[in-house]
Amino acid sequence: MSHNFVRWWVLIHSLLYSSSSAHNDFFTSIGQMTDLLFTEKDLVTSLKDYIRAEESKLEQVKKWAERLDVLSVTATEDPEGFLGHPVNAFKLMKRLNTEWGELENLVLTDMSDGFISNLTIQRQHFPNDDDQVGAAKALMRLQDTYKLDTNIISTGELPGTSSEGSFRSSLTVDDCYELGKIAYSEADYYHTELWMAQALKQLDRDESTTVDAVTILDYLSYSIYQQGELERALEYTKRLLALDPAHQRANGNLKYFEYQLAKQKKAEETEAKEGTGREKREAETTKGRPADYLPERKKYEQLCRGEGIKMNSRRQSRLFCRYFNNNRHPKYVIGPVKEEDEWDRPRIVRYHDIVSDEEMEKVKELAKPRLRRATISNPVTGVLETAHYRISKSAWLAAYEHPVVDRINQRIEDITGLDMTTAEELQVANYGVGGQYEPHFDFGRKDEPDAFKELGTGNRIATWLLYMSDVPSGGATVFTDVGAAVWPKKGTAVFWYNLYPSGEGDYRTRHAACPVLVGNKWVSNKWIHERGQEFRRRCDLDEMA
Repeated sequence: MSHNFVRWWVLIHSLLYSSSSAHNDFFTSIGQMTDLLFTEKDLVTSLKDYIRAEESKLEQVKKWAERLDVLSVTATEDPEGFLGHPVNAFKLMKRLNTEWGELENLVLTDMSDGFISNLTIQRQHFPNDDDQVGAAKALMRLQDTYKLDTNIISTGELPGTSSEGSFRSSLTVDDCYELGKIAYSEADYYHTELWMAQALKQLDRDESTTVDAVTILDYLSYSIYQQGELERALEYTKRLLALDPAHQRANGNLKYFEYQLAKQKKAEETEAKEGTGREKREAETTKGRPADYLPERKKYEQLCRGEGIKMNSRRQSRLFCRYFNNNRHPKYVIGPVKEEDEWDRPRIVRYHDIVSDEEMEKVKELAKPRLRRATISNPVTGVLETAHYRISKSAWLAAYEHPVVDRINQRIEDITGLDMTTAEELQVANYGVGGQYEPHFDFGRKDEPDAFKELGTGNRIATWLLYMSDVPSGGATVFTDVGAAVWPKKGTAVFWYNLYPSGEGDYRTRHAACPVLVGNKWVSNKWIHERGQEFRRRCDLDEMA
């Protein structure tokens, strides 16, 4: 029995940790990740079937053992008298010759075949290490962007979730430890410290775990040392050695840290006499988040949190809501659309109740099977490629594919007054865990001479962005250059021009999709091009008009 269990567990272990050829960047789309829940549900059902089969087998073996236990006690009290009865003698021969063999076959029957077969098939569609790392990095990105304490994330008490929420989930010591290990593998000692400290905190509360305090303290002391805090690193090393005095690496680190501290104190004494060196020591401390490639990171994250929005009361008073019929367009004279000014410079407007729930669901239904990892155009090579700063999946829908798509395209043309003939197909995007798209321009810049060249339709003159879901927390569209933030609202669309009437790019339209903290964000967008707009939005000789 134990042999079968070990064999079953080894099979599961090898399956779970084998690489999958069908990897599909699951973490980049919540919509596609929902399929994994149903896969897991099917596996749980299969596992329970296996458990019931094993229990049934054990019950049969147990009954056999109990029956023979009673019989053997009676028989061994007077063996000759017992076997003197011819029926008992026959049944002993039968049991040993036939029934014990049947019992052996029952015990050796592998009840796990059905479950293992199902798991093997489903395993082809499992996430892999890249997905786990991607989801871990997403948690850290959310932690930084929204200034969340590790304990807030660990308890699942995220902004946008109710205290009685049935979906709230907490992190175990092992989960926190795994997040710290992933940060460590990326040489991100800032997040290594945060998550190892959280793991240790929960371990100190006597949470059950498979990881020990010594291992956590080893990572924690080293990550703190790497950030230039020798005294704290020494403190945690001593705590480690109190638990495991023979720990070879910790003993080596103890001597090294003490030597470095003595050296540092001596240097400080010399500098104190000379009045120099403080600035240099501060520069050597690397405490904090890793160096960033994005110069506007701070502004971007502030706007995502709803901070630093640059709209004074005077400008705010000039923003209005109105019923809009686009110069008495026949479709909207009687039933105009609701238009709201979101921003003045550049002008960003929102249209309310612009699509129905049924239309949005149909668009999602059409797009979901075709969702693929969203790409960006490499500014140097012009080649489409995935990027760590764009975490979503997208699909393109042509007007001829379904009347709903054609209807939405026509509606965009009727409301904006722009020709959709040269516009790109409707792009549908679903964001993943902590899904985002960092600051970027929609239009091609002058340093990208081949941008959209293959289309032959000119630059992207305007963007139409339709929100197809509400987002409980996070997921704003922010314009970093002007300090604007637009929040998702299901069934509404925002519209802005990327180019001035002169055809020059409007650099104020640099924007980003903030990480989704809680919820599932679906959007669709229409990039409208210059060709065909010559008489719909006339050119102006003033470059920045």
